[in-house]
Amino acid sequence: MSVNTHQSSKSMELSQVLAQMRRGIPELHGTMIASVDGLAVAHDFPEADAERVAAMAATALGLGKRITERTELGGLAEAVIRGDNGYLVVYSAGDDAVLVLQGPVDSNLGLMRIEARAAAVEIKQILGRA
Repeated sequence: MSVNTHQSSKSMELSQVLAQMRRGIPELHGTMIASVDGLAVAHDFPEADAERVAAMAATALGLGKRITERTELGGLAEAVIRGDNGYLVVYSAGDDAVLVLQGPVDSNLGLMRIEARAAAVEIKQILGRA
């Protein structure tokens, strides 16, 4: 299998993880897998927003990790940003990726947590394969 074919296969698998999340939580406004460097890897955000959201999510993840470490809260489980119009929730998906969910203000955060934790494990496995 060539490198490009392998990367294409991973991209398809990551897109399937996001599609599965959207089926489980249809009210979401957007889902994304980004690198910890702030680059969009797979997403269903509008293209104009994708790189900006990826960069902010990576920043939120890094800041959340520092806060939990400095305050001795343990490992970061999630970073939740709530605005008047909804939520942006960021999860670590291994050492290399960030999972982002954007939903309306009446989002079911419990369901988001359940789906995101399972997806984060799957993303970590996909990205960890050579």
